[in-house]
Amino acid sequence: MITAEFYLQEEKLIGFSVRGHAGFADLGRDIACASVTSAVEMAANGITEILKIPAAVELFENEVKLLLPQSGKEPGESSREGFAFIQALRLHLELLAREFPENIRIIDLEV
Repeated sequence: MITAEFYLQEEKLIGFSVRGHAGFADLGRDIACASVTSAVEMAANGITEILKIPAAVELFENEVKLLLPQSGKEPGESSREGFAFIQALRLHLELLAREFPENIRIIDLEV
């Protein structure tokens, strides 16, 4: 099972953690796992490489964590764009979870 946790602060998505394996099919043929992996990589790279937001990113064997920087001030334009990337990732994973309900779980956590 893939578990995607989305971190909320004052109703804004400020980060995520995605971990596990879908277990939908054999290694190399698991379209659920490949779909999630691709979406997470696109979101993380969009935030850090395209928007140049200095997000805290941690990579483990079966987990990716990303947390947008918190300055305590009203977010700038790039931060709003970072929030949008995370919202898009959450929407995409929600749609995948509908297609693969036994393989993908989404959790929202207030931090």
